[in-house]
Amino acid sequence: MRAQFVLSEIGVGLRRNLTMTFAVIISVALSLALAGGALLANKQVDSMKGYWYDKIQVTVYMCNKSDAVTTPNCAKGAVTDDQKAKILSDVKKLPVVEKVYYESAEEAYKHYQEQFKGSPLVNSVTPDQMQENYRIKLKDPTKFAVIASAFNQAPGVQSVEDQRQVLESLFGLLNGMTRVAYVVLAFMLTVAMLLIVNTVRVSAFSRRRETGIMRLVGASSFYIQMPFIMEAAFAGLVGAGLACVMLLTGRYFLIEGGLKLQDKIHTVSFLGWGPVLGVLPLVLLIGVVMPAIAAFVALRRYLRV
Repeated sequence: MRAQFVLSEIGVGLRRNLTMTFAVIISVALSLALAGGALLANKQVDSMKGYWYDKIQVTVYMCNKSDAVTTPNCAKGAVTDDQKAKILSDVKKLPVVEKVYYESAEEAYKHYQEQFKGSPLVNSVTPDQMQENYRIKLKDPTKFAVIASAFNQAPGVQSVEDQRQVLESLFGLLNGMTRVAYVVLAFMLTVAMLLIVNTVRVSAFSRRRETGIMRLVGASSFYIQMPFIMEAAFAGLVGAGLACVMLLTGRYFLIEGGLKLQDKIHTVSFLGWGPVLGVLPLVLLIGVVMPAIAAFVALRRYLRV
């Protein structure tokens, strides 16, 4: 097969169907940019889970005088020194516990004031309403149930709370948004595939005389189909290249450029350039293979010479 002939046929096909080729490029670019964005969003959520779950603590709140009225487990009044010592001893005996931190009622009140500084809520609580507590860091954050079952009904304990329960709602929302992105991605890829098929059909129809002559002189089906497949692959490659530019630009603008999220949100470990660059080869590969397969299927089904 002469490469010059194939290249010339590709150029002819692209010029004849310039508008549809442009539409293919744009649809492929948007689809693959969304695909890469969805993959990176999934990696970002996983990274956040690893970062936050590693910092999760279980807090054992102990009874104070105010809890005697509102909490049945604190009916006997505030926690005693013996009860505190017993709770601490029992906590340290558990194999899932890595470290234990004690926070007095005064320290808890100080942290409360810092957290709600400037809010009307800051004066709604007095120091005697704050609970002493033990903050427990676990070796495995998923083992919260061990602490809860051991101390929920223990004498002097008001409640046991796990920060992981709060984060699960956030991560559930983020995972839901990622799944929605994948659904939209599937729709966009379907649209791109149909557009590629129609573009190949139009291109094949506009050159039916040339392909008929080639068949009469003994050209093989593969030789006839190759220019059409290469056209689709080239358009897909250009679209994939645009998608890569969009992903790189989006990552820079969101994290380091215009929005500068890494400077505004210090509690999130954002993905570096490595994961983004790692996704680009996959985007380029899909950008070439997907249109080529769509073109091949379209030619097998619709090309008649």
